[in-house]
Amino acid sequence: MADTPVVVVTGASGGIGRAIARAFGARHARVALLARGRTGLSAAAEDIRQAGGTALPLEVDVADFAQVDAAATRVEHELGPIDTWVNVAFTSVFARFADVRPEEFRRVTEVSYLGYVHGTMAALNRMKPRDRGTVVQVGSALAYRGIPLQSAYCGAKHAIQGFNEALRCELLAEHSGVRVTMVQLPAVNTPQFSWVLSRLPHHAQPVPPIYQPEVAADAVLYAADHPRRREYWVGASTAGTLVANAVAPGILDRYLARTGLKSQQTRQPTPADQPANLWAPADGPRGRDFGAHGEFDLQSSPRSAQLWASRHHGLLATAGGALAALGVWRRARA
Repeated sequence: MADTPVVVVTGASGGIGRAIARAFGARHARVALLARGRTGLSAAAEDIRQAGGTALPLEVDVADFAQVDAAATRVEHELGPIDTWVNVAFTSVFARFADVRPEEFRRVTEVSYLGYVHGTMAALNRMKPRDRGTVVQVGSALAYRGIPLQSAYCGAKHAIQGFNEALRCELLAEHSGVRVTMVQLPAVNTPQFSWVLSRLPHHAQPVPPIYQPEVAADAVLYAADHPRRREYWVGASTAGTLVANAVAPGILDRYLARTGLKSQQTRQPTPADQPANLWAPADGPRGRDFGAHGEFDLQSSPRSAQLWASRHHGLLATAGGALAALGVWRRARA
């Protein structure tokens, strides 16, 4: 057991967090699962055990730092020193800003932004004295580019981006052996579209192109193994969005104003009995296990060529330079 890593994953009961936890389990890691939903936690723990790992499920609301810190203490007592901490947990509200109540906006911020702050604090309090460890922030293209109907979520992702950049600078200034990195994700097929609070007339959906949670998990594991990079972009849509936003943000504003509302909704009405996990987990003691995948398997890609490019940007730059040099040589001989 001494040579197997200890990993903490928040939001591990479903969606991307579930896929990440399962992937670490396949590496035979000792994985602590932090989430609120008891049903999903139990199922996720079983996934990890079946994959060959060790699981420690812990019911935690990441909005409460005391709960997060107590969980970290228990992890180190039962599993050992934490090597990697992955922040994933979030909640959201699908609605126009005018239809979001102040207490709902606050709750999204407490979970989806301060939950990352709390997780990072708990991790660094234990990693910095040892001068080793990695924190991976699971981000989004929406950390750079806000879209309609997701004002609270976009605000949280933007906040994580700024906080993580500031922290990274501090760690570099201290010559710390602790690393922080961020993985910016595209639209992913997760159960969130069936359990977030929605005031939309039609069922919420991810903005195509959509990727499977395993693509995100693969990127997070790579980032955990190679944390010196400040961030990784996953999916061509993420790269395209971030580049477009840097070059022509005003044009992108108008494009999203025309397309952003419709592209985030299916043609089906929002179910009247759809659960909402804002205040309580949708997969509570009597809830169902939502798993890692959402309802959009048929529309989702199991791989990302752009992720390969993000991993091998040095190789691509070298190849590009070689091709450019070859072109110059050929023109000189012509």
